Amino acid sequence: MDVTDEDRIEQARRIFAGPIAFLKSAPTLKFLPDAQVPEVAFAGRSNVGKSSLINALTGRNALARISNTPGRTQELNFFDVGEPLRFRLVDMPGYGYAKAPKDMLKQWRFLVNDYLRGRAVLKRVNVLIDSRHGLKPVDAELLDMLDEAAVSYRIILTKADKVKASDLAAVIERTAQAVRKRPAAHPEIIATSSEKGMGLPELRAAVIDALD
Repeated sequence: MDVTDEDRIEQARRIFAGPIAFLKSAPTLKFLPDAQVPEVAFAGRSNVGKSSLINALTGRNALARISNTPGRTQELNFFDVGEPLRFRLVDMPGYGYAKAPKDMLKQWRFLVNDYLRGRAVLKRVNVLIDSRHGLKPVDAELLDMLDEAAVSYRIILTKADKVKASDLAAVIERTAQAVRKRPAAHPEIIATSSEKGMGLPELRAAVIDALD
């Protein structure tokens, strides 16, 4: 029997309503947890609303730490989903923070590059893009890394409630065109709002779909 979109969304809702807990932070690869279950990661520019989206997605107010200082997260943060454990969410360190020291930027690149290239259980990276700004050159650098590492990724627009519907449609179209020729990109863009709940059921379902 074919599974409908409603079935997928309901199944994902139930999974995300179940146990989810912070596992650990990994400042370097030697601190990574055992690669025992699939992982879905979230990446994005500093201040793109990544922590807010993860909290909204999981229905927890303080699962991912929200900082008023962009670029604060410089570690890979792992969250266990399900009991027994089904998969892990990974909050990747924000990038593109102009005031970050050069050695911190280099450390970020090494950590992210090594994780992307060497993590066999990584099923997908959700790359978060601010709806108000669209893809920037610094985002393209990450997409290049993902393409080179042959890691599947999907563009997720954040803060979609902050732009007019016509402007949102335009940024979705521009973004879809920009990633169309990229080998590792998922073609479908999901527009979300952490504040309004927009797109969250579809994103939950997309996370579960990526595990297969």
